[in-house]
Amino acid sequence: MIQLQGAGKRFGPKLLFDNCDWLITPKEKTGLVGANGTGKSTLLKILCGMESLDYGTISFPKGVRLGYLPQDGLTLAGRTVFAECMTVFAGLREMEQELETLHQKLGELDPSSPEYSAAADRLHDIDSEFRNRDGYSIEAQVGAVLDGLGFRKEDWNRRTEEFSGGWQMRLALAKLLLEKPNLLLLDEPTNHLDLEARNWLESYLLGYPNAYVLISHDRYFLDVTVKKIVELWNKKVNFYHGNYDKYLVQKAERKSQLESAYRNQRERIEQLEAFINRFRYQATKAKQVQSRIKELEKIERIEIPPDESTIHFSFPQPKPSGRIVAEFKNVSKSYGAKHVFSGASFVIERGDRIALVGVNGAGKSTMIKLLAGAEPLTSGDYNLGHNVLPDYFAQDQYKELDPDARLLDDLSGSAPKAKITELRTLLGCFLFGEDDVTKRIGVLSGGERNRYALARILLAPANFLLLDEPTNHLDMRAKDVLLEALATYTGTVVFVSHDRYFIDKLATRIFEIEDGHVHVYPGNYEDYLWRKSGGPEKLAAETAALEAAPPPPAPVKESENGAKRVNPMKLQKLKDRLGSVEKEVAALESEIAAHEAELGDFKSVEETMRLTDLVAQRRKTLEARMAEWEQLSAELA
Repeated sequence: MIQLQGAGKRFGPKLLFDNCDWLITPKEKTGLVGANGTGKSTLLKILCGMESLDYGTISFPKGVRLGYLPQDGLTLAGRTVFAECMTVFAGLREMEQELETLHQKLGELDPSSPEYSAAADRLHDIDSEFRNRDGYSIEAQVGAVLDGLGFRKEDWNRRTEEFSGGWQMRLALAKLLLEKPNLLLLDEPTNHLDLEARNWLESYLLGYPNAYVLISHDRYFLDVTVKKIVELWNKKVNFYHGNYDKYLVQKAERKSQLESAYRNQRERIEQLEAFINRFRYQATKAKQVQSRIKELEKIERIEIPPDESTIHFSFPQPKPSGRIVAEFKNVSKSYGAKHVFSGASFVIERGDRIALVGVNGAGKSTMIKLLAGAEPLTSGDYNLGHNVLPDYFAQDQYKELDPDARLLDDLSGSAPKAKITELRTLLGCFLFGEDDVTKRIGVLSGGERNRYALARILLAPANFLLLDEPTNHLDMRAKDVLLEALATYTGTVVFVSHDRYFIDKLATRIFEIEDGHVHVYPGNYEDYLWRKSGGPEKLAAETAALEAAPPPPAPVKESENGAKRVNPMKLQKLKDRLGSVEKEVAALESEIAAHEAELGDFKSVEETMRLTDLVAQRRKTLEARMAEWEQLSAELA
C-alpha cells in the first residue's frame, strides 16, 4: 500500500534513520517503538505527508486515504460533539438528502414517463451504495464510538469548545475511527484515555478492517493490538513479527546471534592475520599469503551496536511508619451540589501498593487529594497512623517548582548529601540528557517539568507516597525505572495510572471508585477484572457442580451396526429448541434492520440515542441466540 525505499531523515545535524525500506500492506497492524528522540513521531509524519524525506523515496497508491492523530494540539469548535462526529459522513448525508429528493420526485412523476424510470434507476443505484456503506447506521456508529471513548450521552449535545485538550483529542480520535481510513496513524492514542476507554480502543482496533501504525509507551496495549513491531534504534529501522512480548524475545535472540557471528568472524580474522604475519616474507608461502590477504579484504566486518544503557535506581528508604498508615471512616466528598462519593471506609496498611481505578471524573484525583490533606472532607473521619509522612505528586506538580532554578542545582538543593553523578543518573532515568541538566525549569515543557517534579520527589521520598498519574510523559525505559524503584520501596504507595502493565506489576490492592462508592479488591488489575466478571462466583458454582455431579454414566450400548443409541425424546427436544432459536434469530435480525432504517431518518438526538441503545440490546440478544444455535447444532451433530 505505502512503500519507503532507501529512506533517510535528519533533524539538523542529527541523523534519525538511514536506508529504510518498508512496505506497509493493506491489513498491517504495526507498533512503532524506540527510545525518545529516535524519530518515531517524525517517521509517522513522513508517512502521512506532513514531513519530507532528506533522501530516498516514498510512494502512495492512487486513492489511498490516510488518517493521522498527533500527540496533542488539535482543537475543534463550532459544533456539538455529535454534530462534529457526523461531519465524517458528509458524503453519505448528501446521498441521504438525494434519496429523500428522489422519493419525493417519484411521488410526483407519472410512473409511465421516462423521467420516472430514470429517477427510479438513480434511486436504486444510490440506495444500493448507501446500504453498502452502512448509511442507515451512521448515527448508531457515532453513538457507539463516543460511548466507547467515554463521552456520556449528556455530553453529545455540548459544544466541542467546552471540552479540555484531552477530551478534544478523544474527539479527534473518534472522528478518525469513524472515518476508517486505509491507513490509520496514531501517535500515543492512549495518552488521554482512562483504562475503560483504553480497553474499548483495544477491542475496536482488533476488529479494524484496514491497516494502522501506532506509537505507544503502553506495552500491554501494544501486546494486544499489534502483530508487527518496527523499531527505530541505532539510526536503523528493524522489523519484528509478533506483538511487543515477542519482539523483546526476538531482539534478544538477534543480539545473541550477532554476537556469536561477531566472535566467529573475529577468530577467523585473527587466524588470517596471524598466518599472513608469520609467512609474509617466505617465498614458498607467497601464494597462500596472497590468497589469505584477498580473503581478508573480502570480509564484510560485523559491527556490534552499542548497548542501550540499562539504568537502575533505588529510593533512599524512608523511616518506617506504624502498621496502620491511613484510615477512612464513612467519608463523603461533594463539591456543592456535585456528589463525588459517600460512605467510604477502608484501612491502608504499611507496605500496601494501592491503585485507584475508575472512569474519568469518578473521583480518583479527589481521593488522592483527600489522602494528601490537599482537600477537606465533606463528612466522615480520616486518620493518619503513627509516624506517617505523606508526600503528594499531583498531575500539575510542576506548578510548585521555581522556574528560575536550574535542574541540577535545584535537585542538589533537595538532597545535599547526594553525589552529582547520582543526581545526573537520576535525571537521565527521567529522560534528561547531558545538555538538559543545566536548563532552567521555566524553559521546560509541561510534560518535562512534571517528569522533573517526579524525580525530585523520588530523591528523598516520605513513607506514604501519593502519586497522581506518575507514568504520564514517561517512555517505557523510564516507566521500568520507576516500577523497579517502587517495587523495592519499603513505604506505602497509593497511585493513579492508566498504564495497565504498570498497575499489574505494582498493585497489591485495587480501590475502584464507581457510582459514588469505593469498592476494595485484593490483588492486581488482572485479579480485579476477574472478580468484576464474576470469577469467584463462577469458580464456586463450578466447584459445587463438580461435587454434586452424579457418577459418570455407563457406556452407551451400540447397536449391531455400530451406531450409538440416542434417547429419541431428548433428540426431539433438541430439534424443537433449535427451530425456536432459528425463528428468534430471524425475528431479531428483522427488528435490528427496521431500527437501523429508522436511524437513517434523523428526528432528534434523543430519539437517536434511544434507537442506538435498542439496537445494541437486540444485537447482544442476537449474539446469545447465535451462540445457543451453534451449541444445539453441535449436540445434534
